[in-house]
Amino acid sequence: MSGPIIVGTDGSPAATAAVRWAVDDAARRGCPVRFVSVVDHWAYGIPKFPTSGGDPLTAHAERALSAAEAAARERQPDVKISTEIIEGIPARVLRDKAKEAVEIVLGSRGLGGFAGVVVGSVSSHVAGHAPCPVVVVRPGWSGERGEIAVGVDDSPECEPALAYAFEQARAHGDTLRAVHAWQLPAHPLAPEITYDVEEVREARQRVTREKLADPRRRYPEVPVREEIVYGHPVDALVQASRGADLLVVGSHGRGALGAAMLGSVSRGVLHHAECPVAVVRSPSAS
Repeated sequence: MSGPIIVGTDGSPAATAAVRWAVDDAARRGCPVRFVSVVDHWAYGIPKFPTSGGDPLTAHAERALSAAEAAARERQPDVKISTEIIEGIPARVLRDKAKEAVEIVLGSRGLGGFAGVVVGSVSSHVAGHAPCPVVVVRPGWSGERGEIAVGVDDSPECEPALAYAFEQARAHGDTLRAVHAWQLPAHPLAPEITYDVEEVREARQRVTREKLADPRRRYPEVPVREEIVYGHPVDALVQASRGADLLVVGSHGRGALGAAMLGSVSRGVLHHAECPVAVVRSPSAS
């Protein structure tokens, strides 16, 4: 295992949930954890250099890191922990830190520099750009449902997500639930086109089995459930998240902006899933 699990923390409930998820994962995988708190002075119009009264943002970051370390040591006392305060823009700092991480773990929303809407601007940006897996954890999460869910399609981008999902299922001792959602294409200018639904479903099932064949050989100890669902991928994956410890998705985004880089399915899942979500980008999507 190379590199630490890096956790962005700001003392918010979502960040605390991310801390707990990260140290549990570190204990299973045998790697260290680094807690990072980012101080963004200019976002608040505060001068870069502190006054004689001290810097309240840095003081808050120190408190957040102390709380994260205390929660981590209480939960997993044997995990190696380090902390770091960095000045800058949170999304950019954490994106850059991903280059040295085995994975990044973030809360879905935070306080101060981590604030955003729904999923949060920082977690969306980092998930859309980081070269390593990014796990987004909602506040109040508690797992142990016995299942890891993963989205499967016929693109090369899903293969790194499958590898990560199988690794997680093995580490958890969970069943892997492989979800492939499909829909018949619509042809508004040629409504006379029809499809054999059963034939299409069987073809989708073959695609799923082909994608799972290699990781199944590499992880023979992981039980796998295949699920072929007629419907939109986001709906199918959100449904799967209700019984999962973790939902893993690949990212097909290739745009210049964070939202486009993330991809529509992974973005939709991050907004609506009911368990932690891991977004795993492939090298071709970077």
